Amino acid sequence: MSSAPLARSAGRDEDFARLGLKRDRIEPWEDGMRTSGGRGSYEWWYFDAHLEDGSSLVVTFYTKWLLKPKGPEAPMVQVNLDRPGKPTRQAFVNATPKEFSASKERCDVRIKDCYFRGDLHTYEIRVVADGLTVDAKLVGEVPSWRQGTGVTYFGAHDDHVFAWLPSVPQGKVTATITEDNGPPRTLGGIGYHDHNWGDVVMSKLLNHWYWGRAQAGPYSVIAAYLYAEKAYGRTELPQILLAKDGQIVADDATKVRLSLEDVFTDAHSQKPVANRVIYDYTQDAHVRYRVIFQRSETLLDQRFADTVTGIKHALARMAGVDGAYLRFSGTVTVEKYADGQRVEEASDPGIWELMYLGHVE
Repeated sequence: MSSAPLARSAGRDEDFARLGLKRDRIEPWEDGMRTSGGRGSYEWWYFDAHLEDGSSLVVTFYTKWLLKPKGPEAPMVQVNLDRPGKPTRQAFVNATPKEFSASKERCDVRIKDCYFRGDLHTYEIRVVADGLTVDAKLVGEVPSWRQGTGVTYFGAHDDHVFAWLPSVPQGKVTATITEDNGPPRTLGGIGYHDHNWGDVVMSKLLNHWYWGRAQAGPYSVIAAYLYAEKAYGRTELPQILLAKDGQIVADDATKVRLSLEDVFTDAHSQKPVANRVIYDYTQDAHVRYRVIFQRSETLLDQRFADTVTGIKHALARMAGVDGAYLRFSGTVTVEKYADGQRVEEASDPGIWELMYLGHVE
């Protein structure tokens, strides 16, 4: 008899009761601060957008750097701006605990002069960092969603937590960007916001994952595939949301199969990267969906050991720290099949990521 998996997506009735959640409704407090901010925890609020000039914008508010949850609160904002034909612009805001606040009633996070606030439908995000000012508004077009409770438990007794709430799976964006005292540029686009938190360093729980989101014609996509660490049975943890015209049409993770094609070893990170990431979703005996992420460019290729310098870098390398984070852009295609025949196909630009926290197996 096989043993129960040591990692599970929490979706039982008792899980909802334990967490104070409802199956049929997501409430604003769920996007408020869900941890104490103290030692052992981490939390972040994330926003990304594809803008009409071909740029992509990513903003993340952290209670602390996610690789150091044992430490005290160390608030930080990170911004990445990628523009066609120009190098990536990355900026940071680091703050003290006194310069940070976050409501438990709703999303209302402040770090120095920056804020990230909203009500599960409309969000305002402001960042002032290193000569870069971003003012963005996100208005939801697809309702807030979570897979089950949004919590994944690790351990035989649900010892640890990693949680994910896509508060705005897709929405309209208006972003005003000012660079180095130049003229402000206001651009429209499509955006996304989610919220993550946990209670132990993620590298102890998860080996790696693919995650991506996109709009493809009338479809909105969020797709992820997480692999637990060896201590948790290398459990595979798929997550998917597929909506059409703002209505959810597929979100049962048990019906997903992942395949990786045209895999190569990335020269910088030394991680295996798939040029094509494919999620197959079998809805029933007649209907099937395919979501295909086709890489065209690597936007960010960052080794964790390189985020520290000097003796800390040397010690990280000696300790075998070889985690990496890669972010890609390309084309995302949704295909619908009925009785084996392709009846719909739609494609648009998308952003997705590969996070490697552990060693390549």
